[in-house]
Amino acid sequence: MLDNLSLIFDYTLIHATIRASTPILFAALAAIITQQADILNIGTEGIMLFGAFTAVTVSYFTGSWILALIMSMVVGLIIAAIMGFAHLKYKADIMVVGMAINMLALALTRFLLNEFLNTSGSFYSDQIIAFPKLKFDFLSKNPVINSLFNNYSLFEIVGIIMVVVLWYILYKTVWGLRLRSVGLFPMAAETAGINVYKRKFEVMLYSGLLGGLAGAHLSLGYSNLFAENMTNGRGFMGVAAMFFGGGNPILSWIGCLIFGLTDSIGSRLQSYGLPSQFILMIPYIATVAILAISLARKLRSEEKMKSSL
Repeated sequence: MLDNLSLIFDYTLIHATIRASTPILFAALAAIITQQADILNIGTEGIMLFGAFTAVTVSYFTGSWILALIMSMVVGLIIAAIMGFAHLKYKADIMVVGMAINMLALALTRFLLNEFLNTSGSFYSDQIIAFPKLKFDFLSKNPVINSLFNNYSLFEIVGIIMVVVLWYILYKTVWGLRLRSVGLFPMAAETAGINVYKRKFEVMLYSGLLGGLAGAHLSLGYSNLFAENMTNGRGFMGVAAMFFGGGNPILSWIGCLIFGLTDSIGSRLQSYGLPSQFILMIPYIATVAILAISLARKLRSEEKMKSSL
């Protein structure tokens, strides 16, 4: 039994956790930036799926991962703009709009997979150019160092950098202060001369770019294919991680790592004969647990605030 545990919980689990958490991390960053403006963008799941399909299709036909990334982010930008207009200009409920985008993504990517790539279920080809990996030969001599610090996909490193950058922008810049004021008290922000509509629409566009990036990384960085519903709830996990971190990018990243850890452990447990249904439900159990912790923490802080008044 101990031998089996040592095979599951070894140093390679760190790399696997970072790898599995990165698509969720980009989704969380997309949710964080809109939540700061008091917009819950659950449409990140659908934007990710559109981005994943676009990345694989463009990479397959053009042979360029850079063009695939750009087009995925453009598609995410367009979808987010549609969501922004519907919610901000025409006062549609953002939850309804987000769920509509998610359902549209499921149906439309399935249809486009059949129309453009002449297949159903999943698509893989040697002509799909994946995101590059950062490999340093001088680190490959030691297996532990090689596993911990080598062979990361480009955007696994970029994702970690973006956590720090977004934290700095939100909490250490005037732009971040104004954005948070829009989310906390829009009337006061308007009085101070901040264009609330413009700022909220702006962060919706940024969220679309991040959601498109999340989908592109999922299909060209995390894997090298497209499959129907390949996001598999990762957009919702990103939203849950955002709640876990209270909108703070660094704390939300910790939530993403928890998801990545449970996913990696679940994958390794499959080789020990556990039922596949149990393995598949592990990430969702983690989602419920993280949301429960977030809600309990929020209720505790509200009680402290009421007692201090």
